[in-house]
Amino acid sequence: MAGARNLGSVQLWREFTDIDTETGVGSHGASVAIGVFDGVHKGHQKLLAHAVDDAKRLGTMAVMVTFDPHPVEVIMPGKSPATLTPLARRAELAAEYGIDAVFAIPFDKEIAGWTPAEFFDRLLVERLHARSVVVGTNFTFGHKAAGTAETLKSLCEARGIECRIEDLVSDGEGTVSSTAVRHALSEGDAQRAGEMLGRPHRVTGEVIHGEGRGGKELGYPTANLSADMSECVPVDGVYAGWFTVLDGGELDGSMEAGTRYPAAISVGTNPTFAGVDRTVEAFVLDETSDLYGRHAAVDFVGHVRGMEKFNGVDELLEAMDRDVQIVRSMLAGCDEKTGISREAQE
Repeated sequence: MAGARNLGSVQLWREFTDIDTETGVGSHGASVAIGVFDGVHKGHQKLLAHAVDDAKRLGTMAVMVTFDPHPVEVIMPGKSPATLTPLARRAELAAEYGIDAVFAIPFDKEIAGWTPAEFFDRLLVERLHARSVVVGTNFTFGHKAAGTAETLKSLCEARGIECRIEDLVSDGEGTVSSTAVRHALSEGDAQRAGEMLGRPHRVTGEVIHGEGRGGKELGYPTANLSADMSECVPVDGVYAGWFTVLDGGELDGSMEAGTRYPAAISVGTNPTFAGVDRTVEAFVLDETSDLYGRHAAVDFVGHVRGMEKFNGVDELLEAMDRDVQIVRSMLAGCDEKTGISREAQE
C-alpha cells in the first residue's frame, strides 16, 4: 500500500506509521473530524469547518480521518456503495476547506475487529494525540459498529478531549447525505447532486480513442474518458457540464490545462450506433485541442435529456444541435466560482 504523500497543501497518510509523531501531530496534537466523507458534501463540510476552527483555537493540526477501502467492502465484499469521490479527490477537497492532513485508515478485518475503546485509543490517543474530535450524529465505530457518537463522547470526556456531535445537515429537499447524492445521480438529477455537494459532481479519467465517428461523421468531436464505471457515474443521458484537463503541460490547440470549459456530456452506450460499452464523452463547446492521453475531469451541472435511439444520423444531429443550445443556456446561469447554477445556490 502507498505510504504518506504530500498533495499540495495537505498531507495524505495511508498507514498508521505514516503519521508524524515527532513534529506535527506529536508536538501540537490534532483537531479531528472522523467519517467516510465520500462526496465531501455540505454535511461533511460542516464537520471539517469545526475541525479547522478548533485547530486554530487550540493550536493543533486539523486532520480529516477517512477510510480506504470503504468499511462495507471489508465487512460485506461487493456490497459497498459506488464511490462519489476517490481518496485523492477527498484529500484535495479537504485541503480546500483548510484541513492540514488526511489519514485514510487502511481498513481491514483486523481493524474491523477492534472494540470501540481500542479504536479510540489506537487512533485518537496513541497516534493523533487528539485534543478535539467532531463527528455526525450517525457516526458508528468499533466491532459490529458497537460504538456510537455518544460512546465517543464518553471516551473523550474520560480522556479530557473535547468532543462535538453535529446534527445532520438538511435543506429544503431533505437530509444531505452521500446516499442522497448517489440517488440524485441515479435519477439524472445532476443539479440536485450539485446542491448537496456545493459543486458539480465530478468524474475523471484519461482521454482515450473512441469509435472516432464524433468528429468525422457528426461534426461533434468528443473526448472519451476512461472513467471507472465502478465509481458513481450518473445515469445514461446527456448533461450540461464542464470539462477540465487536470494534468499540467501545454495542449496542442486552443485549450489550456486547468481551465474549465463548457461541455455537452454524454453518458451511455450510443444506441443509435448499436453501441455496447458504456462511455463518458464530452463535446467541448467552441474549442479544439489534441486531448488524447491527458487526464481530465467532467463536472455534471444539469440533465438535458435521457439517452435515446434515433432513426439515423440526421435525426441524431438535430438532437445534438438542440442539446448544445440547451447546454449553453444552462451553463450561462452558473456561478463562476462553484460551477453550479445560481438558482441551486439560493
